Parts: sequence; C-alpha cells; structure tokens
Amino acid sequence: MAGTGPTKWAGKWALVTGASAGIGKAIAEQLAVAGVHLVVTSRRTEKLRVLASDLTAKNGSKVEVFTADLALPGAAREIYAYTSGKGIEVELLVNNAGFGAYGCTHEIPENRLLEMIQLNCSTVVDLTRLYLPSMVQRRHGDIMIVASTAAFQPVPFLSAYAATKAFDLIFAEGLAEEVRRYGVRVSALCPGPTTTEFQEVAQQPDRAFRGAETAEKVARVGLEGLARGSSCVISGTRNRWMIRSERLAPRSFVAKMAAKVIGPPES
Repeated sequence: MAGTGPTKWAGKWALVTGASAGIGKAIAEQLAVAGVHLVVTSRRTEKLRVLASDLTAKNGSKVEVFTADLALPGAAREIYAYTSGKGIEVELLVNNAGFGAYGCTHEIPENRLLEMIQLNCSTVVDLTRLYLPSMVQRRHGDIMIVASTAAFQPVPFLSAYAATKAFDLIFAEGLAEEVRRYGVRVSALCPGPTTTEFQEVAQQPDRAFRGAETAEKVARVGLEGLARGSSCVISGTRNRWMIRSERLAPRSFVAKMAAKVIGPPES
C-alpha cells in the first residue's frame, strides 16, 4: 500500500527545483529521509553539492546535482535531457523555484520582471509539459507547483509576483482535473509568509513577515497534501482563514488593505 506523505515516493525519483535553500531544500530533506532518490537543481552549484553530500551521508539516498538557471529559456529542456540521459524516471516533480520583486512596478527593472515571469510561469509549464506525458503513459506520477497565498488576491507592490502565482494556482488546479483520470496527481502548494531567502531577494519589508512559518512546516504540509490528492494546499490555519475572509470582500477593498500592510510609506 502506498505510504502517506513523503513515504509515498520511497525508492523512487523526485526532481526538486530551487533546492539550494528555503522550501525547496526542506522538501528535498524530507523526501530523502523517506528514502526518495533526488535530482536537485538551482543556480548555486556549491550549495547543491553540500546538500547532496549531506543527504547521502544521513539517509543513503541517491542524489544527482544539476546546476541550471531556470529564469533562462531552454533551461527546463536541459534538465529533462539530463534526467533522460541518466535513465531516471521522475515520479515526483516539484516546481519550487521562483522569486518575487517588491516595489512600484514602474520602478522595478524590466528585465527583473520578465525573468520572474519566465521562472514563475513559463518554466513551470515547460517542465510540467516535459515530464507529464510519461506520467500519463505509465498511469502514475505526481507534480507539485509551489504557488502562494498571494495567488488569491491582488497584492500592490508585489503586483506582478502575485499575478505569476495566480497563474501557477489556476494552472495546477485545472491540470489536476485533466490528469486525475490517468492516476496522476497535481497540487498547488500555497504558503503564506515563510522564513526563507524570499524576503531578502524580493527586498520586502519585515512587517509583511510577522508570524512567518518555517520552510520545514510548509514542506511537510505540501507533501502530505499532495500525497492525499489535494489539488490546492494552503499552509497555516491563519492563512486559510485569511483567504476565506478575503473572498467575501470586494477585490478593490482587499487591494487597498494589502497596500496598507506591505506598501512603503506615502510621500
């Protein structure tokens, strides 16, 4: 009988993007403890090598390292070519890599916004499309897409980021229904503020991260939700109640409140 949580994939291969830190690293660690073999990828080779060495020493799992910048078109196909060349059958694909850019949209560098859209949206679709056909053919496989609670609402000063995560959420939920008949599961993991490098990279103020969850907790909730077949997993009771309440309010009101919470002081 299949296990629950990470043990569902014991002895099989998982591909985790953005695995060098944060939620991606926590997911890789929890999978390795459960006996899952891993392909880990990010831009930071040294961090990946340290992670791979640590996971192998502690758990005996096989860990393959592939360095890639998924903000670049074509990177997804390079990863797919690598796993195919190694004869690795990816049972679990974790589309975790992503970043945000905080500030007024007209002041954020154009290339930064376009890289974010490429990584958070295009690469997610690209990797999913590459690995999904074989999952459908063999009638089993799982895909996690890391979205965000920002996916459920407009978020001023993170406008483009929230839009990319809304894309991820809707893509995951629609795809989940498409492939359910083939025994393939797809889930969107929607964390709220989490203690990761996201805040530093996005240059987001501290006040937006009060009550942040740990990456380890978010990873556990996400893997358990995917294993039980949930197409959308929201981590944290507070986050779930917040999203439910926002659905009752006009979107314009939600946007104004979000701007007051995370926006810079008005000049």
